Amino acid sequence: MSSLINYLKDAKAEIVHISWPSRETVINHTFVVIVISVAVGIGLGFLDNGFGKALAIFIGAR
Repeated sequence: MSSLINYLKDAKAEIVHISWPSRETVINHTFVVIVISVAVGIGLGFLDNGFGKALAIFIGAR
């Protein structure tokens, strides 16, 4: 039990040393992640649709 308490004390002491990003940085990075995720999703959607049509033509299912 004392090792758990020591671990929690050490973790609390280390949290002080963390340099947290500013609110503006977090918002900008979140926006970039959302834009990239949407772009990749759209690209994968087009690829999936294209490969699906190509496979349908290949196996004659049309």
